Amino acid sequence: MLGVAGPTGGRYNRGVKRDLLRRTRDEIVRLTHDGIDWITFSTQVSATLSRAIPFDRNCWHTVDPGTVLLTGSLNQNVGCSGRWLAEHEYVLDDVNKWSFLALSGRRAGATSLATHGDLSRSARHRSQEAYGIADELRGSFVVDGTYWGAAGFLRDRGEPCFTDEDVRFLASLSEPIAEGFRRALLIAPVMTEDASDRGPGVVVFDADGNAESISPAAECWIEQLVEVPPPSAPAESKMVQIVAARARALGTSQDPFELAARSRAQTRSGSWLLLYGTRLSGGAPGRTAVIIQSAAPNEVAPLVALAYGLSERECQVTRLCMQGKSTKQIAQTLGVSPYTVQDHLKSIFDKTGVRSRGELVGQVFLEHYLPRWEDLAEAPSGWLAKASPRREALTPGAL
Repeated sequence: MLGVAGPTGGRYNRGVKRDLLRRTRDEIVRLTHDGIDWITFSTQVSATLSRAIPFDRNCWHTVDPGTVLLTGSLNQNVGCSGRWLAEHEYVLDDVNKWSFLALSGRRAGATSLATHGDLSRSARHRSQEAYGIADELRGSFVVDGTYWGAAGFLRDRGEPCFTDEDVRFLASLSEPIAEGFRRALLIAPVMTEDASDRGPGVVVFDADGNAESISPAAECWIEQLVEVPPPSAPAESKMVQIVAARARALGTSQDPFELAARSRAQTRSGSWLLLYGTRLSGGAPGRTAVIIQSAAPNEVAPLVALAYGLSERECQVTRLCMQGKSTKQIAQTLGVSPYTVQDHLKSIFDKTGVRSRGELVGQVFLEHYLPRWEDLAEAPSGWLAKASPRREALTPGAL
Protein backbone atom coordinates (compact mmCIF):
# COMPACT_ATOMS: atom_id res chain seq x y z
CA MET A 1 0.00 0.00 0.00
CA LEU A 2 1.35 3.41 -0.92
CA GLY A 3 1.70 6.29 1.47
CA VAL A 4 0.73 4.58 4.72
CA ALA A 5 2.91 6.82 6.85
CA GLY A 6 3.54 10.53 6.88
CA PRO A 7 6.88 12.25 7.37
CA THR A 8 6.45 12.43 11.15
CA GLY A 9 5.27 8.85 11.59
CA GLY A 10 1.54 9.67 11.47
CA ARG A 11 -0.82 8.84 8.64
CA TYR A 12 -0.66 12.33 7.19
CA ASN A 13 1.10 15.52 8.17
CA ARG A 14 -0.82 18.60 7.06
CA GLY A 15 2.30 20.71 7.51
CA VAL A 16 4.40 18.98 4.85
CA LYS A 17 7.45 21.16 4.41
CA ARG A 18 8.01 23.12 1.25
CA ASP A 19 11.34 21.45 0.60
CA LEU A 20 9.64 18.02 0.58
CA LEU A 21 7.18 19.27 -2.03
CA ARG A 22 10.03 20.74 -4.04
CA ARG A 23 12.05 17.51 -3.93
CA THR A 24 8.96 15.55 -4.93
CA ARG A 25 8.30 17.80 -7.90
CA ASP A 26 11.95 17.73 -8.99
CA GLU A 27 11.98 13.93 -8.88
CA ILE A 28 8.80 13.75 -10.99
CA VAL A 29 10.29 16.18 -13.52
CA ARG A 30 13.38 13.94 -13.73
CA LEU A 31 11.20 10.89 -14.34
CA THR A 32 9.80 12.53 -17.48
CA HIS A 33 13.25 12.22 -19.10
CA ASP A 34 13.84 8.54 -18.25
CA GLY A 35 12.39 7.18 -21.49
CA ILE A 36 9.95 4.80 -19.77
CA ASP A 37 6.50 3.59 -20.77
CA TRP A 38 3.50 5.23 -19.16
CA ILE A 39 2.71 2.29 -16.84
CA THR A 40 6.23 2.39 -15.36
CA PHE A 41 6.13 6.19 -15.26
CA SER A 42 2.79 6.21 -13.42
CA THR A 43 3.96 3.60 -10.93
CA GLN A 44 7.13 5.54 -10.12
CA VAL A 45 5.27 8.85 -9.87
CA SER A 46 2.82 7.20 -7.43
CA ALA A 47 5.66 6.07 -5.19
CA THR A 48 7.27 9.51 -5.30
CA LEU A 49 4.07 11.46 -4.77
CA SER A 50 2.97 9.30 -1.83
CA ARG A 51 5.83 10.69 0.25
CA ALA A 52 4.35 14.18 0.02
CA ILE A 53 0.64 13.33 -0.22
CA PRO A 54 -0.10 9.92 1.35
CA PHE A 55 -2.94 7.84 -0.11
CA ASP A 56 -4.14 4.23 -0.02
CA ARG A 57 -5.24 3.51 -3.58
CA ASN A 58 -4.77 5.07 -6.98
CA CYS A 59 -5.67 4.79 -10.66
CA TRP A 60 -4.09 6.24 -13.80
CA HIS A 61 -5.35 6.72 -17.34
CA THR A 62 -4.07 7.83 -20.71
CA VAL A 63 -6.34 10.13 -22.71
CA ASP A 64 -7.11 10.85 -26.35
CA PRO A 65 -6.65 14.64 -26.39
CA GLY A 66 -9.05 15.07 -29.29
CA THR A 67 -12.14 13.54 -27.68
CA VAL A 68 -10.98 13.45 -24.00
CA LEU A 69 -11.88 9.76 -23.75
CA LEU A 70 -9.71 7.49 -21.59
CA THR A 71 -7.56 5.09 -23.63
CA GLY A 72 -5.56 3.07 -21.07
CA SER A 73 -5.82 2.23 -17.37
CA LEU A 74 -3.68 1.25 -14.40
CA ASN A 75 -5.36 0.47 -11.07
CA GLN A 76 -3.39 -0.04 -7.86
CA ASN A 77 -5.26 -1.35 -4.79
CA VAL A 78 -8.58 -0.35 -6.33
CA GLY A 79 -10.88 -2.13 -8.73
CA CYS A 80 -13.72 -0.89 -10.88
CA SER A 81 -15.54 -2.30 -13.86
CA GLY A 82 -15.41 -0.70 -17.26
CA ARG A 83 -19.12 -0.02 -17.10
CA TRP A 84 -18.81 1.75 -13.73
CA LEU A 85 -15.99 3.97 -14.94
CA ALA A 86 -17.81 4.86 -18.15
CA GLU A 87 -21.05 5.76 -16.38
CA HIS A 88 -19.45 7.84 -13.63
CA GLU A 89 -17.02 9.71 -15.84
CA TYR A 90 -19.05 10.28 -19.01
CA VAL A 91 -22.76 9.91 -18.17
CA LEU A 92 -23.65 10.83 -14.59
CA ASP A 93 -23.30 14.35 -13.21
CA ASP A 94 -20.64 14.63 -10.51
CA VAL A 95 -17.89 16.82 -9.13
CA ASN A 96 -14.31 16.82 -10.40
CA LYS A 97 -14.73 14.84 -13.58
CA TRP A 98 -11.31 14.54 -15.16
CA SER A 99 -12.36 16.18 -18.41
CA PHE A 100 -13.75 19.16 -16.50
CA LEU A 101 -10.56 19.57 -14.48
CA ALA A 102 -8.53 19.54 -17.71
CA LEU A 103 -10.73 21.80 -19.81
CA SER A 104 -11.51 24.28 -17.03
CA GLY A 105 -7.86 24.86 -16.20
CA ARG A 106 -8.31 23.77 -12.57
CA ARG A 107 -6.19 20.63 -13.13
CA ALA A 108 -6.90 19.10 -9.68
CA GLY A 109 -9.67 18.77 -7.13
CA ALA A 110 -10.70 16.87 -3.97
CA THR A 111 -14.16 15.41 -3.48
CA SER A 112 -14.35 16.65 0.13
CA LEU A 113 -13.64 20.23 -0.94
CA ALA A 114 -15.94 20.15 -3.95
CA THR A 115 -18.83 18.84 -1.80
CA HIS A 116 -18.07 21.20 1.13
CA GLY A 117 -17.35 18.26 3.40
CA ASP A 118 -20.44 16.22 2.50
CA LEU A 119 -18.98 13.34 0.48
CA SER A 120 -22.43 11.82 -0.01
CA ARG A 121 -23.23 14.59 -2.49
CA SER A 122 -20.92 12.81 -4.96
CA ALA A 123 -22.48 9.93 -6.90
CA ARG A 124 -19.01 8.49 -7.40
CA HIS A 125 -18.36 8.48 -3.66
CA ARG A 126 -21.74 6.91 -2.87
CA SER A 127 -20.92 4.01 -5.16
CA GLN A 128 -17.48 3.50 -3.53
CA GLU A 129 -18.41 4.02 0.11
CA ALA A 130 -19.33 0.38 0.71
CA TYR A 131 -15.73 -0.56 -0.13
CA GLY A 132 -14.31 1.62 2.62
CA ILE A 133 -13.22 4.42 0.30
CA ALA A 134 -13.55 8.00 1.53
CA ASP A 135 -11.99 11.11 -0.02
CA GLU A 136 -10.50 11.27 -3.51
CA LEU A 137 -7.92 13.64 -4.98
CA ARG A 138 -8.08 13.85 -8.77
CA GLY A 139 -5.64 15.32 -11.25
CA SER A 140 -5.77 15.94 -15.00
CA PHE A 141 -2.45 16.33 -16.75
CA VAL A 142 -2.10 19.02 -19.42
CA VAL A 143 0.98 20.46 -21.13
CA ASP A 144 1.04 23.06 -23.92
CA GLY A 145 -2.74 23.00 -23.90
CA THR A 146 -2.96 19.27 -24.63
CA TYR A 147 -4.64 16.82 -22.23
CA TRP A 148 -2.65 13.57 -21.98
CA GLY A 149 -3.58 11.76 -18.78
CA ALA A 150 -5.55 11.58 -15.54
CA ALA A 151 -5.19 10.04 -12.09
CA GLY A 152 -7.18 9.53 -8.91
CA PHE A 153 -5.76 9.11 -5.41
CA LEU A 154 -8.03 7.69 -2.73
CA ARG A 155 -7.98 7.49 1.04
CA ASP A 156 -9.80 4.91 3.10
CA ARG A 157 -12.51 5.58 5.62
CA GLY A 158 -11.16 7.07 8.84
CA GLU A 159 -8.26 8.90 7.18
CA PRO A 160 -8.06 12.71 6.95
CA CYS A 161 -9.50 14.42 3.92
CA PHE A 162 -7.23 15.99 1.31
CA THR A 163 -6.46 19.66 1.83
CA ASP A 164 -6.31 22.78 -0.32
CA GLU A 165 -2.52 22.47 -0.17
CA ASP A 166 -2.74 18.93 -1.59
CA VAL A 167 -4.93 20.13 -4.45
CA ARG A 168 -2.61 23.03 -5.27
CA PHE A 169 0.43 20.79 -5.22
CA LEU A 170 -1.11 18.19 -7.53
CA ALA A 171 -2.23 20.98 -9.86
CA SER A 172 1.37 22.23 -9.98
CA LEU A 173 2.42 18.77 -11.16
CA SER A 174 -0.03 18.74 -14.07
CA GLU A 175 2.52 19.84 -16.69
CA PRO A 176 5.46 17.59 -15.72
CA ILE A 177 3.23 14.52 -15.40
CA ALA A 178 1.58 15.33 -18.75
CA GLU A 179 5.06 15.63 -20.24
CA GLY A 180 5.85 12.12 -18.99
CA PHE A 181 2.71 10.75 -20.62
CA ARG A 182 3.47 12.61 -23.85
CA ARG A 183 7.04 11.28 -24.03
CA ALA A 184 5.92 7.73 -23.22
CA LEU A 185 3.64 7.74 -26.25
CA LEU A 186 6.68 8.13 -28.50
CA ILE A 187 8.73 5.27 -27.09
CA ALA A 188 7.36 2.36 -29.13
CA PRO A 189 7.03 2.67 -32.92
CA VAL A 190 3.80 1.56 -34.50
CA MET A 191 4.03 -1.94 -35.95
CA THR A 192 1.55 -1.91 -38.81
CA GLU A 193 2.33 -5.56 -39.60
CA ASP A 194 0.59 -6.62 -36.38
CA ALA A 195 -2.69 -5.14 -37.60
CA SER A 196 -2.58 -5.91 -41.32
CA ASP A 197 -3.99 -9.42 -41.07
CA ARG A 198 -6.82 -8.70 -38.66
CA GLY A 199 -10.11 -7.06 -39.62
CA PRO A 200 -12.41 -4.87 -37.56
CA GLY A 201 -14.06 -6.23 -34.42
CA VAL A 202 -17.44 -5.30 -33.00
CA VAL A 203 -19.11 -5.33 -29.58
CA VAL A 204 -22.89 -4.80 -29.36
CA PHE A 205 -24.54 -3.38 -26.22
CA ASP A 206 -28.17 -3.12 -25.15
CA ALA A 207 -29.77 0.13 -23.98
CA ASP A 208 -28.51 -0.44 -20.41
CA GLY A 209 -24.91 -0.98 -21.45
CA ASN A 210 -24.90 -4.77 -21.15
CA ALA A 211 -22.88 -6.57 -23.80
CA GLU A 212 -25.08 -8.64 -26.11
CA SER A 213 -22.42 -10.02 -28.43
CA ILE A 214 -18.76 -9.69 -29.31
CA SER A 215 -16.82 -10.82 -32.36
CA PRO A 216 -13.62 -12.90 -32.13
CA ALA A 217 -11.64 -10.06 -33.76
CA ALA A 218 -12.86 -7.64 -31.06
CA GLU A 219 -11.69 -10.03 -28.36
CA CYS A 220 -8.24 -10.15 -29.98
CA TRP A 221 -8.03 -6.35 -30.25
CA ILE A 222 -9.13 -5.86 -26.64
CA GLU A 223 -6.34 -8.15 -25.45
CA GLN A 224 -3.88 -5.66 -26.98
CA LEU A 225 -5.23 -2.64 -25.07
CA VAL A 226 -3.23 -1.45 -22.05
CA GLU A 227 -5.39 -2.24 -19.02
CA VAL A 228 -3.81 -3.27 -15.73
CA PRO A 229 -5.34 -5.43 -14.38
CA PRO A 230 -7.04 -6.79 -17.51
CA PRO A 231 -10.86 -6.74 -17.69
CA SER A 232 -12.79 -9.66 -16.20
CA ALA A 233 -14.29 -10.23 -19.65
CA PRO A 234 -13.38 -8.63 -23.01
CA ALA A 235 -16.64 -6.66 -23.19
CA GLU A 236 -15.85 -5.17 -19.75
CA SER A 237 -12.83 -3.34 -21.19
CA LYS A 238 -12.83 0.19 -19.80
CA MET A 239 -11.86 1.64 -23.16
CA VAL A 240 -14.70 -0.13 -24.98
CA GLN A 241 -17.27 0.67 -22.31
CA ILE A 242 -16.29 4.34 -22.35
CA VAL A 243 -16.81 4.66 -26.10
CA ALA A 244 -20.15 2.85 -25.81
CA ALA A 245 -21.28 5.12 -22.98
CA ARG A 246 -20.38 8.22 -24.97
CA ALA A 247 -22.37 6.91 -27.95
CA ARG A 248 -25.40 6.23 -25.74
CA ALA A 249 -25.20 9.60 -23.98
CA LEU A 250 -25.02 11.72 -27.13
CA GLY A 251 -28.20 12.25 -29.09
CA THR A 252 -28.21 12.32 -32.87
CA SER A 253 -28.59 16.10 -32.88
CA GLN A 254 -25.60 16.50 -30.54
CA ASP A 255 -23.26 14.38 -32.66
CA PRO A 256 -24.78 13.99 -36.14
CA PHE A 257 -21.52 12.74 -37.70
CA GLU A 258 -20.71 10.41 -34.78
CA LEU A 259 -17.26 11.89 -34.25
CA ALA A 260 -17.31 12.36 -30.46
CA ALA A 261 -17.69 8.67 -29.53
CA ARG A 262 -14.29 7.59 -30.77
CA SER A 263 -10.76 7.31 -29.47
CA ARG A 264 -7.27 6.35 -30.59
CA ALA A 265 -5.59 3.89 -28.24
CA GLN A 266 -2.01 2.65 -28.33
CA THR A 267 -1.56 -1.08 -27.81
CA ARG A 268 1.08 -2.89 -25.79
CA SER A 269 3.15 -3.38 -28.97
CA GLY A 270 2.98 0.32 -29.84
CA SER A 271 0.49 0.03 -32.70
CA TRP A 272 -2.64 2.21 -32.83
CA LEU A 273 -6.29 1.23 -32.69
CA LEU A 274 -9.37 3.27 -33.49
CA LEU A 275 -12.45 2.63 -31.35
CA TYR A 276 -15.70 4.26 -32.39
CA GLY A 277 -19.24 3.92 -31.14
CA THR A 278 -22.51 4.18 -33.03
CA ARG A 279 -26.19 3.90 -32.27
CA LEU A 280 -28.00 1.01 -33.97
CA SER A 281 -31.40 1.21 -35.63
CA GLY A 282 -33.85 -1.63 -35.89
CA GLY A 283 -34.40 -4.31 -33.28
CA ALA A 284 -34.51 -3.30 -29.63
CA PRO A 285 -34.25 0.46 -29.06
CA GLY A 286 -31.16 2.06 -27.55
CA ARG A 287 -28.65 -0.51 -28.76
CA THR A 288 -25.10 0.61 -29.58
CA ALA A 289 -22.04 -0.94 -31.14
CA VAL A 290 -18.33 -0.28 -30.68
CA ILE A 291 -16.10 -1.04 -33.66
CA ILE A 292 -12.40 -1.66 -33.07
CA GLN A 293 -9.89 -1.61 -35.89
CA SER A 294 -6.39 -0.62 -36.83
CA ALA A 295 -6.15 3.18 -36.92
CA ALA A 296 -5.60 4.80 -40.31
CA PRO A 297 -2.53 7.04 -40.78
CA ASN A 298 -4.54 10.28 -41.04
CA GLU A 299 -6.17 9.45 -37.70
CA VAL A 300 -2.83 8.95 -35.93
CA ALA A 301 -0.88 11.76 -37.60
CA PRO A 302 -2.32 14.66 -35.55
CA LEU A 303 -1.70 12.77 -32.32
CA VAL A 304 1.91 12.04 -33.25
CA ALA A 305 2.45 15.71 -34.08
CA LEU A 306 1.02 16.74 -30.72
CA ALA A 307 3.17 14.16 -28.94
CA TYR A 308 6.31 15.64 -30.49
CA GLY A 309 5.12 19.10 -29.48
CA LEU A 310 5.08 20.42 -33.05
CA SER A 311 3.33 23.72 -33.59
CA GLU A 312 0.75 24.16 -36.33
CA ARG A 313 3.29 25.77 -38.64
CA GLU A 314 5.87 23.05 -37.85
CA CYS A 315 3.26 20.46 -38.80
CA GLN A 316 2.80 22.23 -42.14
CA VAL A 317 6.55 22.31 -42.78
CA THR A 318 6.92 18.62 -41.87
CA ARG A 319 4.04 17.64 -44.14
CA LEU A 320 5.62 19.52 -47.06
CA CYS A 321 8.97 17.86 -46.33
CA MET A 322 7.26 14.50 -46.60
CA GLN A 323 5.98 15.58 -50.02
CA GLY A 324 9.58 16.12 -51.13
CA LYS A 325 9.37 19.91 -51.29
CA SER A 326 12.59 21.94 -51.21
CA THR A 327 13.16 24.77 -48.75
CA LYS A 328 12.36 27.29 -51.49
CA GLN A 329 9.17 25.48 -52.45
CA ILE A 330 8.08 25.23 -48.80
CA ALA A 331 8.71 28.96 -48.38
CA GLN A 332 6.64 29.76 -51.47
CA THR A 333 3.80 27.51 -50.38
CA LEU A 334 3.63 29.01 -46.88
CA GLY A 335 4.37 32.59 -47.93
CA VAL A 336 7.44 32.92 -45.72
CA SER A 337 11.15 33.35 -46.32
CA PRO A 338 13.54 30.39 -46.76
CA TYR A 339 15.29 31.52 -43.58
CA THR A 340 12.03 31.14 -41.67
CA VAL A 341 11.62 27.63 -43.07
CA GLN A 342 15.15 26.77 -41.92
CA ASP A 343 14.29 28.02 -38.43
CA HIS A 344 11.20 25.82 -38.38
CA LEU A 345 13.21 22.83 -39.57
CA LYS A 346 15.78 23.34 -36.82
CA SER A 347 13.00 23.39 -34.23
CA ILE A 348 11.41 20.29 -35.76
CA PHE A 349 14.74 18.43 -35.72
CA ASP A 350 15.29 19.37 -32.07
CA LYS A 351 11.82 18.18 -31.03
CA THR A 352 11.93 14.90 -32.94
CA GLY A 353 15.56 14.09 -32.20
CA VAL A 354 16.75 13.82 -35.81
CA ARG A 355 19.51 15.61 -37.73
CA SER A 356 18.21 15.72 -41.30
CA ARG A 357 15.12 15.73 -43.47
CA GLY A 358 15.85 12.15 -44.45
CA GLU A 359 15.74 11.03 -40.84
CA LEU A 360 12.62 13.09 -40.20
CA VAL A 361 10.69 11.59 -43.08
CA GLY A 362 12.10 8.06 -43.13
CA GLN A 363 12.89 7.36 -39.51
CA VAL A 364 10.32 9.30 -37.50
CA PHE A 365 7.14 9.41 -39.56
CA LEU A 366 7.34 6.87 -42.37
CA GLU A 367 9.16 3.86 -40.93
CA HIS A 368 8.18 4.25 -37.29
CA TYR A 369 4.74 5.77 -37.47
CA LEU A 370 2.99 6.44 -40.73
CA PRO A 371 3.11 5.21 -44.31
CA ARG A 372 1.56 8.57 -45.30
CA TRP A 373 0.47 11.78 -43.60
CA GLU A 374 -2.67 13.41 -44.95
CA ASP A 375 -3.59 17.04 -44.47
CA LEU A 376 -4.57 17.67 -40.85
CA ALA A 377 -7.57 19.63 -42.13
CA GLU A 378 -9.05 16.27 -43.13
CA ALA A 379 -8.98 14.98 -39.56
CA PRO A 380 -12.37 14.53 -37.85
CA SER A 381 -13.69 17.49 -35.89
CA GLY A 382 -12.33 17.38 -32.34
CA TRP A 383 -9.32 15.26 -33.35
CA LEU A 384 -7.04 18.23 -32.54
CA ALA A 385 -8.95 19.60 -29.55
CA LYS A 386 -6.83 21.56 -27.09
CA ALA A 387 -7.47 21.61 -23.37
CA SER A 388 -6.45 25.21 -22.72
CA PRO A 389 -4.07 27.95 -23.83
CA ARG A 390 -0.39 27.22 -23.39
CA ARG A 391 0.96 27.70 -19.88
CA GLU A 392 4.46 28.40 -18.62
CA ALA A 393 7.11 25.80 -19.37
CA LEU A 394 7.84 23.41 -16.53
CA THR A 395 11.07 23.85 -14.64
CA PRO A 396 12.48 21.84 -11.73
CA GLY A 397 11.98 23.48 -8.38
CA ALA A 398 9.06 25.71 -9.37
CA LEU A 399 5.98 25.51 -7.15
